[in-house]
Amino acid sequence: MNENSINNGLNREFANVLLGKFSKAADEYRLFKSGDKICVCVSGGKDSLLLAALFREYEMHGETEISARYVMMNPGFSQETIERTKRNAQRLGIKIEFFGTNIFSLCENEKNPCFLCSKMRRGLLYKKAKELGCGKIALGHHFDDVIESILMGILYGGQTATMMPKLHAAHFDGMELIRPMYFIREKDVVDWAEFCKLELSGCECVLSKRGGNSKRDFVKRLIKQLSEDNPQVEMNIFRSVQNVRLDRLVSFKDEFGVHNFLDDYDEKD
Repeated sequence: MNENSINNGLNREFANVLLGKFSKAADEYRLFKSGDKICVCVSGGKDSLLLAALFREYEMHGETEISARYVMMNPGFSQETIERTKRNAQRLGIKIEFFGTNIFSLCENEKNPCFLCSKMRRGLLYKKAKELGCGKIALGHHFDDVIESILMGILYGGQTATMMPKLHAAHFDGMELIRPMYFIREKDVVDWAEFCKLELSGCECVLSKRGGNSKRDFVKRLIKQLSEDNPQVEMNIFRSVQNVRLDRLVSFKDEFGVHNFLDDYDEKD
């Protein structure tokens, strides 16, 4: 372990709120098993840099023996962003492997580029992980991302669903996606990034360059406003997809199709 990785604060200032919650998610959702080879996906932002730092710490001191490869896909970032990420990685004692793509240019003319960009990035990351001999990819989504996605699904998708802590890849046999930062709050990520004096910049994606605000930005502000009146709002949103009453739903979907409350309504009379 070099001096930089010793100074990331994960074993001192942020042991409970970051490393502890990372380990809790790993245990509660059975994200790792002994011998796992995991592709840790770095985008250059604070969330993915923390993810990499947590994996580096877990590799050295975690209860389960795993190995990680730290990978950054460049969808069209500026060279300045790439160099900044390299400096941040060096500060954290992490060796990142880079590979380039032209995703941003392919999404440039899309009216709603976010879905296509996300889908293409995910597919290329799975492909790279397989090339590296990894069976899992790890993403840096945190608690706030999870609750925002739940509310976005309701408001804009007309569905109740959540961002899962892990799931099998739909088009890559034997591959899994995991989210070990599931319980970590965004505020704690920000505090950690400031503690480590990381160099961070704004998003360079297609939507950002157009000067547009995403639906996620709006939902983030909405949750913040609601929480000012009721501090339990965030946790209530999180728990809403765990305390589901199927007998109080008009209909729901599963692998067998759509089930309506009228299907067996008369039988219960």
